[in-house]
Amino acid sequence: MQLSNDPRPPAPAQPAAEVPRGAALIEPAEPPASEPERVFAAAAELFGVLSTPLRLRILQSICDQEKGVNDIVADVRSTQPNVSQHLKVLYLAGIVSRRRAGNSILYRVQNHQAMQLCRLVCTQIAIELTDPQPQPHADRLALRRGD
Repeated sequence: MQLSNDPRPPAPAQPAAEVPRGAALIEPAEPPASEPERVFAAAAELFGVLSTPLRLRILQSICDQEKGVNDIVADVRSTQPNVSQHLKVLYLAGIVSRRRAGNSILYRVQNHQAMQLCRLVCTQIAIELTDPQPQPHADRLALRRGD
């Protein structure tokens, strides 16, 4: 079946490149990542998901009780489409779970270890920001502004 109005016949297909006898037809697989590399990759993925301030505010909003999108929107002072988009990222990453209740979808923290990590980091940064005696550079968790 011809899809275009061009009356010319289609060009013949190019022959496939010849594979020498005995050559492997499958590309060699990359060696499996070492255990530390898999850990670092998973940690980087988690930190990537948690790297948006709005996602951290969403997690704070639902850390103690499940809430619907409208309640979360009010807590984090953002728009419903924006909050829904970030909730989807958190859901796909397994950090939050959701359930339908009538016409609403309620969200709650699913990965409590990720939540503990957020609390630990945010608490430490809050301490550093309010501490009149700045920490030595090597001991600081947050980067200095203006560096």
